[in-house]
Amino acid sequence: MVELETRTIVNAIANLRISVPSGRLDEIGRRWHIRKWSFFGSVLRDDFRDDSDVDVLVEFEAEHTPGWEIVDIEDERSALLGGRRVHTMNPKYLNHRLRDRVLHSSVVQYDSTGDALA
Repeated sequence: MVELETRTIVNAIANLRISVPSGRLDEIGRRWHIRKWSFFGSVLRDDFRDDSDVDVLVEFEAEHTPGWEIVDIEDERSALLGGRRVHTMNPKYLNHRLRDRVLHSSVVQYDSTGDALA
């Protein structure tokens, strides 16, 4: 059995951790033509619980806009994150009142220009 390298997301204030197999981030990003994906919301705060969902910002490469494939992408990310429900949002569709706060608090996990981040 091959062990995948895992990346642990740590919120410095809450000392929160969620493990993500980094090799899978790269694979999913390339396969689905994702330019960047980031965590935001409770996964980065001290109110994150065992039953919390994971909020993800996702930006796709310009020539690739998924249709119903977004459901498959969410299902794959859910499996990657231990079966947690995943909510996917494109940053351009964020509520204008919340946009700056969400973007400034998000933590990038994959960027196609630099691959998965530590």
